[in-house]
Amino acid sequence: MGRNTALPDGFERFRATGTTWPDDTGCHVLHVDMDAFFAAVELRTRPELADRPVVVARTGPRSVVLSANYPARRFGISSAMPVAAARKLCPHAVYLPPTPGLYREVSRGVMAIFGDYTPLVEPLSLDEAFLDVTGALRRLGATPGEIGRRIRARVEAEHGVRCSVGVAGVKFVAKLASGMAKPDGMVVVPVAETVPFLRPLPVSALWGVGPKTAEVLRGHGLATVGDLAATPVERLRRWVGAVTAEHLHALAHGRDDRKVVPQSEEKSLGAERTFDTDLVDGRDQRRQLLSLSEKVAATLRSRRLRGRTVSIKVRFIDFRTVTRARTLSGATDVARTIYDTAAALLAELGPSAPVRLLGVRVEGLTGEGDAEQLSLDDARPASRWRDAEVAADIARAKFGAAAVRPASLLERDTE
Repeated sequence: MGRNTALPDGFERFRATGTTWPDDTGCHVLHVDMDAFFAAVELRTRPELADRPVVVARTGPRSVVLSANYPARRFGISSAMPVAAARKLCPHAVYLPPTPGLYREVSRGVMAIFGDYTPLVEPLSLDEAFLDVTGALRRLGATPGEIGRRIRARVEAEHGVRCSVGVAGVKFVAKLASGMAKPDGMVVVPVAETVPFLRPLPVSALWGVGPKTAEVLRGHGLATVGDLAATPVERLRRWVGAVTAEHLHALAHGRDDRKVVPQSEEKSLGAERTFDTDLVDGRDQRRQLLSLSEKVAATLRSRRLRGRTVSIKVRFIDFRTVTRARTLSGATDVARTIYDTAAALLAELGPSAPVRLLGVRVEGLTGEGDAEQLSLDDARPASRWRDAEVAADIARAKFGAAAVRPASLLERDTE
């Protein structure tokens, strides 16, 4: 069951219409999901395209769809689909390049609206978040459904984009409801009707049920959530394991103990790149690792963060994907240290093979001022590299991103 699923037959009673919706007593969790976010943001300045199929995607033979508006989705186009496949489904669609920085800017404005209603906002991405409005009900003199209605109106009025809202007593039901509300709607699931709401849905609607688990469950005759709820948990343990069985059995009965957790400190930062042409030469692969390491390190320094674990992601020509990681003796924000570690991890994979994607990530983040024990052998060289990189940061801020770059990256550009 996908992220956005039409309201099933017989579920219309859960849909809000105007200022009328089902009993929302105890429904303190809202899931707000923007509708075709990137496309909607772009269409604000292109209203003449509103009724035409519009796709936001980068150029290049391996680009994927970043967003598609609803007229485009009617042709079967969806996010993450290869652009080549999208063009076959809808050759007459309008393809727009993404606007760097714009979506994050709009997202910050939308999240600020959520914060006006409750401090308990848990963003899941740029375009969706959970809200716990328990404390806001008395302060605002409103019900959860009313808060959802106000949020939808403000988002459209202040930012020119629309969102759908799910209102429920627990997180995973609220998320299901927002998907069923799309586009531009609100679905409220009364606490007393949570189980009846879930019962006819396919088992794939449950959080944590992927294609393999769904296949196993269907193989034992469990097609719906109701089927699963009626199955003794002891039997489920034999089929899917103890942990998964307990988890799914609780969800099937409408139990989800997860709280709405406000945005926490970032745990990792990374960058990755898919190449239009596979990288066959090991030198080219290392050059790209250096470029990615520079980008990650600059972001770390700009946010006054450091990290202790460096990981790489490598996707080969046959789509086989591997990740490798190494924990350092101390936290770093130095590109040279990140690159040296990433290059060593790549070398450990063996002889160079054609690569279609590379990624570099730094994990285990701490604040720049947090205490750490430095290795005396490594501190001086790393410190010198950092001084040079900070100077480069200053130059790039003043003269542009291309003002200072490693010579090995400039060499290929010159060629």
